[in-house]
Amino acid sequence: MSKPIRPALLAALGTALLLSACGTTGDKAAPSSPAPTPSPAPSSMSSPAPSSSAPPSAARQPQRVVVLDPGHNGGNAEHPEQINRKVPAGRGVTKPCNTTGTSTNGGYPEHAFTWDLAAKIRASLAAKGVRVVLTRDSDSGIGPCVNERAAVGNKAHADAVVSLHADGANSAKAHGFHVSYPSPPLNAEQGEPSARLAGSVRDAMRGDGLATSTYLGENGIYPRKDLGGLNLSTRPSVLVECGNMRNTSDSATFTSGAGRQHYADAITAGILTYLDKDD
Repeated sequence: MSKPIRPALLAALGTALLLSACGTTGDKAAPSSPAPTPSPAPSSMSSPAPSSSAPPSAARQPQRVVVLDPGHNGGNAEHPEQINRKVPAGRGVTKPCNTTGTSTNGGYPEHAFTWDLAAKIRASLAAKGVRVVLTRDSDSGIGPCVNERAAVGNKAHADAVVSLHADGANSAKAHGFHVSYPSPPLNAEQGEPSARLAGSVRDAMRGDGLATSTYLGENGIYPRKDLGGLNLSTRPSVLVECGNMRNTSDSATFTSGAGRQHYADAITAGILTYLDKDD
């Protein structure tokens, strides 16, 4: 193993070390909607390190870490015995490991939507120097269970955990997004930090022209105590229901590449606002 380059030598040479990871922005499983089928992406992504043009003695801020949790998975429906087994869900209750999720009336599945959305957000955050970790590494697997997803964020000491979903409300008239955070909180990070993260994401989405929910929550915020991923988190965590897949307007946005990018841009902006204020 070679000896590490000394800071003084690094400054003299004027070299820059660039760490990068490539990823794709899309789903692995081919949906039955007109949305394009993306290729799989690695479960985490590093971003470029700060330029070495700064003096070697200058203090560098630690890299921020965001965990993205794309809901469900492409293989869940074919393995009911695995996803229906009960696991801890916090607050003294157990719930099924995971679910299949919902879909648009045209058959575009929630798991494919959330996978593509996560890939788009990951790319945008990485471009801003944020390290991103995903709770699943493909759209063709099973699970992980809700308790395992929460453990990913806890283990990564994430600055923010954002779970991505789309709803399947019975009423086709119901539309719009809402953001949930754990309430009442079970630890300090579930309190003010999670509520502030929810507000930042809500404000960014609403500010980017996305409509807040007409059927759940108030002004796009819906505190919940029944979500295992939020209950078991020890990091600032929220869950975003981007809209109702059974609503014509929402589903048209979900199945459009430009529409998914719109959601991704807005959610990314909310996460970055939260991270900036949390410095």
